Amino acid sequence: MRLPTLLLALIAPLVASAEAEIGKPAPDFTLTTIDGKTVKLADLKGKVVVLEWFNPGCPYSGAKFYKPGKMQDIQRKAAELGATWLTVSTGRANSAADLAKLATSWKIPSTVAVDPEGTVGRAYGAKTTPHCFVISAEGALVYKGAIDSNTSSKHAEDAGYRNHVLAALEDLKAGRAVSQPMTKPYGCGVKY
Repeated sequence: MRLPTLLLALIAPLVASAEAEIGKPAPDFTLTTIDGKTVKLADLKGKVVVLEWFNPGCPYSGAKFYKPGKMQDIQRKAAELGATWLTVSTGRANSAADLAKLATSWKIPSTVAVDPEGTVGRAYGAKTTPHCFVISAEGALVYKGAIDSNTSSKHAEDAGYRNHVLAALEDLKAGRAVSQPMTKPYGCGVKY
């Protein structure tokens, strides 16, 4: 075993156990957007923030949500509920330039950011695309898990399915605690 591989094997359990916890302050982060700007959680203090892990090649992220326009509608509804939505691409598979073209062609209304080293993904424990996290205006993590209850990779109508992220945002807007703060994420694995 090479030394870097051995070190990663030794620290992996420590990193995994350090992921974001419900009810605790959300890990601070700095990301670069696809247009080269910097976005920091500290600069979003006082705003509700949604983090969504994204991979356009994943049938869950791309084909189920973005291609039919479903995620764009969800993001617009989230904005109406007062949330700032960040779509995060972790790893080096998707360049900022490629993501910028995609964001334009798919008419993605959210801010798209890159996490090439996986630092932010690991801090939050992002496992799948889409894996979503909601941060309250006070900076606490109040939801983590699946975008909704429809675990199929096929696009389906919303009838009978619960959108966990929008439900969390509605709870926050009404001044209530999030009724379901954690669900099991589904989708393609995040490519660290």
